[in-house]
Amino acid sequence: MVNVGYIRVSSADQNTARQLDGVQLDKVFTEKVSGASTDREQLHAMFDYVREGDTVHVHEISRLARSLIDLNTLVHDLNKKGVTIIFHQERMTFSPDREQDPLQQLMFNMLASFAQFERQIIKHRQVEGIAKAKERGVYMGRKKTIDDSAIIEAMSKDGASFRKVAKELGVSLSTVQRAVKKQGSTI
Repeated sequence: MVNVGYIRVSSADQNTARQLDGVQLDKVFTEKVSGASTDREQLHAMFDYVREGDTVHVHEISRLARSLIDLNTLVHDLNKKGVTIIFHQERMTFSPDREQDPLQQLMFNMLASFAQFERQIIKHRQVEGIAKAKERGVYMGRKKTIDDSAIIEAMSKDGASFRKVAKELGVSLSTVQRAVKKQGSTI
């Protein structure tokens, strides 16, 4: 039986030190990425690592995911693998070898709903803030890393393709496509 920790914060400048502090762990998976999606490298690595009889420790429900559906799916899938999951902040344990307490399941779903609601509120405030900044002329989006004319020039060379030019210039395929479309060219 292995005690595995899963630690997540949303951005690179946030500190993970408070999560699972004092919990004895054999292996820890840490990432600094949004919990809005379950497409996370360390989450997948943790899921692949754990085996029947292991226990996954998570500081709080919102650290595992920010969606009710994602949380329920992750807990169900871990339990199905024979893995117990403990949420320390909420003092909740979901074990594969016993039927879940209906009250605990209700509390879990309510807390998961609050985590999802909180994420939606954050996104809503972000959109509002960007709109207000644009109105004031403060927010102009990300600065371009390359001028469109450099892309058009590269596309005019013999044998040029969207993919080749994107790779050559170190930009995304969509950046090249957007520049060509804006130019009105059919290169």
